[in-house]
Amino acid sequence: MTDLLSGTPKSSEYDASSIQVLEDMEHVRLRPGMYIGGKDDRALHHMVAEIIDNSMDEAVAGHATWIEVELHENGHVSVRDNGRGIPTDPHPKDPSKSALEIIFCTLNAGGKFSGDSYETSGGLHGVGSSVVNALSDHLRVEVARNRELYAMEFARGVPQSKLEKVGAAPNRRGTAVTFHPDAEIFGSLKLKPARLFKMARSKAYLFSGVEIRWKSGIDDGETPREATFHFPGGLSDYLTEALGGATTYADAPFAGSVSFEKFQVPGKVEWAINWTPSRDGFIQSYCNTVPTPEGGTHEAGFWAAILKGIKAYGELVNNKKAGTITREDLTTGAGALVSCFIREPEFVGQTKDRLATVEAQRMVENSVRDHFDNWLAADTKSAGAILDFLVLRAEERLRRRQEKETARKSATKKLRLPGKLVDCSATSRDGTELFIVEGDSAGGSAKMARDRKTQALLPLRGKILNVLGAASSKLGSNAEISDLTQALGVGLGAKFNLDDLRYDKVIIMTDADVDGAHIAALLMTFFYTQMRPMIDAGHLYLACPPLFRLTQGARRVYCLDEAEKNDLMERGLGGKGKIDVSRFKGLGEMDAKDLKDTTMNPETRKLIRVSIDEDEPGETGDLVERLMGKKPEMRFQYIQENARFVEELDV
Repeated sequence: MTDLLSGTPKSSEYDASSIQVLEDMEHVRLRPGMYIGGKDDRALHHMVAEIIDNSMDEAVAGHATWIEVELHENGHVSVRDNGRGIPTDPHPKDPSKSALEIIFCTLNAGGKFSGDSYETSGGLHGVGSSVVNALSDHLRVEVARNRELYAMEFARGVPQSKLEKVGAAPNRRGTAVTFHPDAEIFGSLKLKPARLFKMARSKAYLFSGVEIRWKSGIDDGETPREATFHFPGGLSDYLTEALGGATTYADAPFAGSVSFEKFQVPGKVEWAINWTPSRDGFIQSYCNTVPTPEGGTHEAGFWAAILKGIKAYGELVNNKKAGTITREDLTTGAGALVSCFIREPEFVGQTKDRLATVEAQRMVENSVRDHFDNWLAADTKSAGAILDFLVLRAEERLRRRQEKETARKSATKKLRLPGKLVDCSATSRDGTELFIVEGDSAGGSAKMARDRKTQALLPLRGKILNVLGAASSKLGSNAEISDLTQALGVGLGAKFNLDDLRYDKVIIMTDADVDGAHIAALLMTFFYTQMRPMIDAGHLYLACPPLFRLTQGARRVYCLDEAEKNDLMERGLGGKGKIDVSRFKGLGEMDAKDLKDTTMNPETRKLIRVSIDEDEPGETGDLVERLMGKKPEMRFQYIQENARFVEELDV
């Protein structure tokens, strides 16, 4: 075997010397995706959020009244507060190091595990500060505590000196962290004033007791150099600004704040919601001031309270159609903000995109429901307008569904795809899935593994046309694209209508190798350029078929990639005997049971939803054009700029 980067032979020996033990900071730098989600723009700005969240925890706990966020001209960012200051005394378990050094150099170290220092907090895993330190080429911490000023500096997670006492600080208290993201990790990516400005402002809305000060040494032409945020109205102020001058069905939003006192636990929930005919609906949710863009149990509890409340009000005023209202109708045209503070929340992943605390759903639902019932009864004018709007939305949804079912039946009769489309039997789009599979052999296994009622298959032969590298005249004449658009029931480009889409989920299922990744990239390019509303509405997904199957006795485990396989080989499967390793060369090699259990069964599979995350309009389009367009020199330039971030492949 050969090392792909150096070209030198690699040892095939696998013994104790092959087992690497990485220090905390080394592991963060090697696998940043495990801690902040990757090396992209979102991960870069997430580093700042981690430090701000620490200061917000001090504010929410009642120890800080202001936080300052400053973006310096040289790309450094500083976050300062007037809280208690990070402890600087020697740590009991390692008196040779200060508590500050432990916090910034050790994973799973912090003051938020026991709950004694913070009733609620956004930092729970004890990794935020240390991860930021590991991924910064320079980080300086200053702590004003007990009328003394202390400082310590780091580089890529390594202390550059011991904690030093700088001097007296009679009129200062709190913590200041200044850091610069490491170009070895993030390349040419830079912190953006507009994104940080928005982040700082949103934090002020989430806790009315804090003042957040913004400073920027970079002039981007749209972001103020200095600003101060303090919003006594909290989320109500936030929603009013978000809706702008839009017409709303209620004169004032339904907003409030309730503690979880009756549940005998610390914490509270705050909310604000209104409905408008002027714009699409949106919801932004937070837990302990941390954004949860994928929602979670607190969102589920909030919508359950609103849905039950509006249905109960409909019964009260004898509106028989109120019973048809669903959550989908509620979220159409609703601007909603939900923020909860709970002790020891459980998140999905370190980036905390989704709240998983089961009790949060019950507490939020019960807390909001009583207040919503009272609000509807007290403002019958607004309640009536909202109810009428939601009933109309429900009627429109049911009408569209009926039309869709009729159109779907007609479209199915018209399709002439013998040997291609294997359709499902469901007549409604809800819950249906179309798997776009690579090759007829994979289609054969998938056909036996699928749920005939809800899962349809469309095998593609070879690689689909690169729509960015081909003339537009070729789109209509390409057989694979024609089959795909017919199966989906939609048109291309300006002719695309989301309501015509025949399936709820469109799932790209390709081999777990380089060719499969290329086919998936071509398909995503096609959908992005020709059917983007489908992506924006959350209908496009990537399947995650395994690359390996490990068998030890009666125990069978699947691995998505080489790293997962190696990890399991080291730890063992818990069975007896030798571990047999099978590598799937393609989906066609997998039997129907393997394919069903790992890739197609909604109960056991993993899907990746394709989404577009961009700070500036056109950002994604520029990148797609650069990588998939007609100009190879643009791809070459991108490879040159980013090749150093590619990790060595062990093959």
